Amino acid sequence: FIESVKFDLGFPVEVKEVAEGVVCRDKRFKIVAKKAEHSILNLAYAFIESKKPGKFHPEKALELGVPKGPLWHKLQHGRKVKLPDGRIIEPRQVTDEPRPGLKIVYSGDTKPCKNVLKLAKNADILIHECTFDDNLAKKAEAEWHSVPSMVADLAKKASVKSLYLTHISARYRDASILEEQAKKIFSNVKVAEDFMKIEV
Repeated sequence: FIESVKFDLGFPVEVKEVAEGVVCRDKRFKIVAKKAEHSILNLAYAFIESKKPGKFHPEKALELGVPKGPLWHKLQHGRKVKLPDGRIIEPRQVTDEPRPGLKIVYSGDTKPCKNVLKLAKNADILIHECTFDDNLAKKAEAEWHSVPSMVADLAKKASVKSLYLTHISARYRDASILEEQAKKIFSNVKVAEDFMKIEV
């Protein structure tokens, strides 16, 4: 495809094929891929933030004799500190348990399947394809796509917080019917739109 483009992109393009598993990782997050179910190979992806430090309790730090300043910063970021009297203060002594980071899952082209269900477990956001409405469930099944009731059921089983429907057939000038059908099973659902911004 890149070679067929008749103009200069103006930036380098590096193509890397990926397989199931962790495809990218650093200290802040990881991206995990799992095979979905479509007529051709398709991977679903989960963006998973690393755990965040628990709430810091300054009153506990003061009680333990930790002076306000750089030592507080270290404790807030999960590092133990040594006081002038030789005592070691652990982060767990002055902070709550680490909080889970955000989890955002994107299904790509697929019919609902076990791998996407597992990947989406407890996700903050699930972005799932929903090509046709429930009246075309047989067509969706034959073409390896999804309908609202299927996707909503998966979202409910996965205990996701919010669901966004995407990859909607061009036959729907008004996609609200898809949202209405999904809401019968899972209430926190919206149809995704181009350039939509979501606060998480």
